[in-house]
Amino acid sequence: MSEHLLKYNHFWLTPTHALKGTLLAQHHFSPHPSDLFLASLPKSGTTWLRSLMFSIINRHTFHITNHPLLTTNPHDCFPFLEAHVCANYTTTHLGDDSMFPSDNNLYATHIPFSLLPVSVKDHCKTVYVARDPKDVFISKWHFMSELRPKQLPPLTLEDALELFCDGVSHYGPYWNHALEYWKASLEHPEKVMFMKYEDIMREPSVQVKRLAHFMGQPFTEAEESDGEIEGIIRLCSFEHLSKLDVNTITSNPRAANFGVENKHFFRKGVVGDGKNKLSPQMIHRLDQITDQKLLATGLCFQ
Repeated sequence: MSEHLLKYNHFWLTPTHALKGTLLAQHHFSPHPSDLFLASLPKSGTTWLRSLMFSIINRHTFHITNHPLLTTNPHDCFPFLEAHVCANYTTTHLGDDSMFPSDNNLYATHIPFSLLPVSVKDHCKTVYVARDPKDVFISKWHFMSELRPKQLPPLTLEDALELFCDGVSHYGPYWNHALEYWKASLEHPEKVMFMKYEDIMREPSVQVKRLAHFMGQPFTEAEESDGEIEGIIRLCSFEHLSKLDVNTITSNPRAANFGVENKHFFRKGVVGDGKNKLSPQMIHRLDQITDQKLLATGLCFQ
């Protein structure tokens, strides 16, 4: 989980993608004020929020029966900022390269709040999704184990936990990353909205309605009566998306170039899997660190 990571301004980044993309974004990316950003740590619900945000903003363009998500992985519906700037940094304006552009461009990013381009923090809205660190850890361990080169020895759960607890993980430390966005959401709630994966799972309709309102795309009473919110929730559900052909095979060049098969973005999509996989001692250690790091901040995971 720590191969090829460099520590930059208190965060661990891969030099060829995360660090390069962060620096290029800081110096060359010029967002439009209407651009919307989805920020997260890896394995925190990014795929789900991508599909929800894309569906909300494009609900008047695409009908659910012929929706792009039926044939397109959520990660291909709008750009990942770090990869986007790395691929297009020679252009004068790094605009949206989405296959489905709209008046409001969407971008996803894992960049910590303190390292975001100033123009993004000052002029654009950002949605941040966080997840219980135990679930993030176990999901990331499975994800990285699948992608780990076969010539390397397996990374044991115990070794991976040591690194995670020390903050050594992609865009980590976990707690610093989450707290930066949490504090930003308290100081500038009109610019940053903090969402929890667990809250969306528990009350999806309430949270999707809240998300749409923050995005400037509120549902009308007629849409609510017609079941528009529930339709989007069903379309974007793990149960639905994970069974689609596009998400069980790698069939498009964008996914292939990114280096991750679509199927790896879907594992379980549940709350509490960390408790099922970790020993009581591991759970206690992670909970203890989390309690210490989040003490008196108002942020908690239950």
